[in-house]
Amino acid sequence: MLMNLQAVIEGLLFLSGDEGVTIAQLQGCIDDVFPQEIEEQLEKIAQSCQDECRGFELVHFAGKYKFVSKEEVYPFAQRLFGSVRPATLSSAAMETLAIIAYKQPITRAEIEEIRGVGCDMMLKKLAARGLIEEAGRMDIAGRPILYRVTQEFMDSFELESLQELPELPKTKMNLDEELFEQEADEQDEEKTSE
Repeated sequence: MLMNLQAVIEGLLFLSGDEGVTIAQLQGCIDDVFPQEIEEQLEKIAQSCQDECRGFELVHFAGKYKFVSKEEVYPFAQRLFGSVRPATLSSAAMETLAIIAYKQPITRAEIEEIRGVGCDMMLKKLAARGLIEEAGRMDIAGRPILYRVTQEFMDSFELESLQELPELPKTKMNLDEELFEQEADEQDEEKTSE
């Protein structure tokens, strides 16, 4: 017996848990359905979650849909599970995470060069929290691990893509590099015009 499309999508959303699910993944699980139909059902599900009798809502981050508890439920969840607030990250952890997010894929040595201090333990802690992961290995001697941020990072910071990260302010070194490149370009132009 064929189930109602909305019920199937709701069930799949529930089963996907914290990972969430994309429209393409939903379409891959359901025969003979178009992405537009899935989007329509997701909108209906999101609207039905607005009802004050519902304790959860449908959210969309980084191309994935998932159910999360409504904010009003948090005080009760704290009583049930203890503190449900995620532990905050130290400034050193945030700095390391920011470097990885902006420069990924990046090696430990490159991170340490930017930070000026060792970061082996910091990388282990960030990986244990699911915020970074191995993105392969660099094809040089020693084959160092390359790091990148995870979907958990994207969800935690409510980002759909890394392009949403704020633009970094220009540093003196960046400005010096730009000036050097501009002067080199001007010298090249002078040589070609002679």
